[in-house]
Amino acid sequence: MPKPRKTWREKLFDDKDLPKVSVIEGKLSKRWGEGTCAIPAPREVDEIMKAVPKGRLITTREIQAKIAQKYHATMACPMCWGIFAGIAAHAADEAETEGAKRITPYWRTLKAGGELNQKYPGGVEALKVRLQAEGQRVVAKGKKWIVVDYESRLVSTGSYGSAQAAGQAKTSGRGSSKGKPAKSAGRGR
Repeated sequence: MPKPRKTWREKLFDDKDLPKVSVIEGKLSKRWGEGTCAIPAPREVDEIMKAVPKGRLITTREIQAKIAQKYHATMACPMCWGIFAGIAAHAADEAETEGAKRITPYWRTLKAGGELNQKYPGGVEALKVRLQAEGQRVVAKGKKWIVVDYESRLVSTGSYGSAQAAGQAKTSGRGSSKGKPAKSAGRGR
């Protein structure tokens, strides 16, 4: 008998040994450059999205910057936080379907350039309705839908989390002494 599928909220709270910071090396260093890459826990991305107040917006770039800043990393993993933003959006939709009144306002999280994320619950049409209800102007730009003048409504990219949380990511790279990476990001050496 197959194992039952996890709900979106179960996925949101499954940290999978995250957060961690990895050294960028191998094939990834050719794509991303030198430095370190922060991989957040899913609920950390949810916390950032949840903190965006009504009338304000955040883009994927600001989320990446906040995560990297929190862990003093060169960058945040673009694949992981994107997946986790989707999990947060679907978990919020799941909670709302079950009657929750206060959910993560995922519709306020835009892709780069102010574009709506068609993969969020309800697709572009539902996102447009929610954003317009909050006073945002949404227009088609080719095949994409964007929020007009979104830059003026972005939340600050200032500090995220507390100073105490800044050093809490597990480090990974080679070696394992305190403060030294224990495992690497990327497969090539």
